[in-house]
Amino acid sequence: MTDNAENTPENTKPVPTPNNRITLPCEWPMRMFGNLLIFAFVFSISFITVTIRTNLVGRQIDYLTEQFYNLTTTLGFTLDDILVEGRKKTSQQALLEVLNLKRGDNILTLNLNDLKSRIETLPWVREAEIRRSYFPNILQISLKERKVASIWQISEKFHPIDTEGNVIDAPFKPTRPILLIVGEEAPQHINELLNIIKKDNDIWPRVKVANYISKRRWNLILDDIENGITIKLPEDNVEQAWKKLVKLDQTQGILKRKLTFIDLRLKNKVIVKLGKMTPEEREKLKDSKDKTRGA
Repeated sequence: MTDNAENTPENTKPVPTPNNRITLPCEWPMRMFGNLLIFAFVFSISFITVTIRTNLVGRQIDYLTEQFYNLTTTLGFTLDDILVEGRKKTSQQALLEVLNLKRGDNILTLNLNDLKSRIETLPWVREAEIRRSYFPNILQISLKERKVASIWQISEKFHPIDTEGNVIDAPFKPTRPILLIVGEEAPQHINELLNIIKKDNDIWPRVKVANYISKRRWNLILDDIENGITIKLPEDNVEQAWKKLVKLDQTQGILKRKLTFIDLRLKNKVIVKLGKMTPEEREKLKDSKDKTRGA
């Protein structure tokens, strides 16, 4: 009985073998790697937040930049002088005010693009070029100033107009005969007219006034502002009307006569109005006709 009890299945212990062993996965390395990723992410977000709030990097860069400029100043990189070329109408005082520079400023800190923009706000300056030269440390400025092409009369005031049709907001006293333009919006349209009438070298020099009528068309006054011949140009086909006038003058000498106005607004008709002639002018005209017939 004793031997049979000891051999029962309840008292038998299982012996592990390679076939019945189950190995659980080792998870701690993956958990550690995941924790490190989370820590790195949190640290990065915290660092970026602190940097943005305190501007640590920016302040450090500003500090190093300031130290660099202080060093270069002690080494002699300071502004010695300003050399300006092409300045005729721009005043020296106005130029110095917009530059706002003084001798001893660090020449490396000068923002040339900013200085260029400020100079080009001056009324007479059309374009500016700026460059630096060292030892001696000089700021070289080259100006291209606006050229006056006409004078615009509006509201009993006179304004110089440049070759591009822009108003120059500065005082101007002409030293030579110059075209007077009159009328609202005349500067914006004057170049369209000049491109047509400047092609003729005989009539164009006689034009004294260009009057922009009702923002639509032009009247020209030749020879004299008060007593000259008024040329009434059409709203459309201005070039064609101008060619007609040139031809009439070349073939019939129409602009040599004593006229008040020539109306070119009608396509197939030219209307002229004779002015009053003095006896001397009538005699001169008669002699001119007699000579023409005799020839």
